[in-house]
Amino acid sequence: MDTWVWWLVAAAGLGIPLVITALPEFGMIAAGAVAAAITAALGGDLTLQVVVFAVVSVALVSVVRPIANRHRTTHPVLRTGVDALKGREAVVLERVDGHNGRIKLGGEIWSARSFDADQVFEAGQKVDVIEIEGATAVVM
Repeated sequence: MDTWVWWLVAAAGLGIPLVITALPEFGMIAAGAVAAAITAALGGDLTLQVVVFAVVSVALVSVVRPIANRHRTTHPVLRTGVDALKGREAVVLERVDGHNGRIKLGGEIWSARSFDADQVFEAGQKVDVIEIEGATAVVM
């Protein structure tokens, strides 16, 4: 059997734990084995094949992995649902105190209460929404 076939067998062998464990490092090392198979098919000697395998595998693991981890841990910038309402400005329609009131938020009328139980907002005042609790906006 030719050497390039063995490299492809190694790549397939590394693909099995990739599928089972979902660890992308196995896929990156398998890509190194494919690169070594291409080197062997083009006539490179065994030393060159091993060097290509090592360089490609290490490069993928050391460069791609940190980028993938950074993308996995970053949160999306676009906020939706009630998260999109937090921090927005609203207009008081009916007196808002620590227990109840009404505001107009994003074109809709919401029940509201003030964050500070002692604080009162009169109709026409602008308030900031700091939290949404169920169907009630908590304002400040």
